Amino acid sequence: MSNRTTSRVLAAATALLALGAGAGCSTGGADADPQRVDVVAAFYPLQFIAERVGGDAVRVTNLAKPGAEPHDLELNPSQVGQVSEAELIVYLKGFQPAVDDAVAQNGGDRAFDVTSVQPLLDATAGGHDHEGEEGHTEDSGGKDPHVWLDPTRLAGIGDQLAQRLGRADADHAADYTARAAALRADLTALDGEFRQGLASCQRREIVTSHAAFGYLADRYQLDQVGITGLSPDVEPSPQRLAHVIEEAKEHQATTIFFETLVSPKVAETIAGQVGAKTAVLDPIEGLAAGSDGDYLSVMRTNLRTLQTALGCS
Repeated sequence: MSNRTTSRVLAAATALLALGAGAGCSTGGADADPQRVDVVAAFYPLQFIAERVGGDAVRVTNLAKPGAEPHDLELNPSQVGQVSEAELIVYLKGFQPAVDDAVAQNGGDRAFDVTSVQPLLDATAGGHDHEGEEGHTEDSGGKDPHVWLDPTRLAGIGDQLAQRLGRADADHAADYTARAAALRADLTALDGEFRQGLASCQRREIVTSHAAFGYLADRYQLDQVGITGLSPDVEPSPQRLAHVIEEAKEHQATTIFFETLVSPKVAETIAGQVGAKTAVLDPIEGLAAGSDGDYLSVMRTNLRTLQTALGCS
């Protein structure tokens, strides 16, 4: 090996070491784009705002795959490597334990926890308080993580994300701020559509397969009745099912809502007991596999579904 080749090898090795000790277990380092900020998003709504605010100045990797339920995400070694190498990690503390662990071990000061921008509501806020009932408690201390279902709160997170990206990449700081303002305009328009579309309805109760819609209910004066608590894979107790059936009948619910990424069986059982139909209300934790929609289009579909179910004029 010539001296020139040796020095090249040493230079390459030094450069790899400079990228960080976590690079060894990742596939992310080899194809990293030096012209763009490497952002890791924990699940879809955070990917959506990172791509909108970052534009062509960032490269966004979503840890949760389309069609998969993100709560119980497990990270493979390659994804742990992506977290350790990312220039910015956008996550929601308490929502995905595996991501929390990876951030605690490898995140350092590169982690942006969106709950630091928007403190979370209690799990029962904006809906019926069934505290103490089996199946209505949440592992993360009774806080509802689904903050993105209020477009105005998501806009606030987008503004803060622009600041964080601007610190990581000062050359494009003004661009990030401008794109966050454009995102805020889109989300403000969406919020106006929801406020107007749900202003005058025959019913305001939404019976949902799990209690994911507290922020939406809180923002638009709806009353959420969750069949289970915040975890979609918790089986409701017979007492809880009986209670929900009673409430659905009392409020003359015409529709029991279930989700895209979760089995509709429980919702169908209740609908049969109540004489209601079922429909999809999407908490947008992730897009369905093969979906060509985005946050805005899925939220508008949710609005049309709610207007039909609640008899809105």
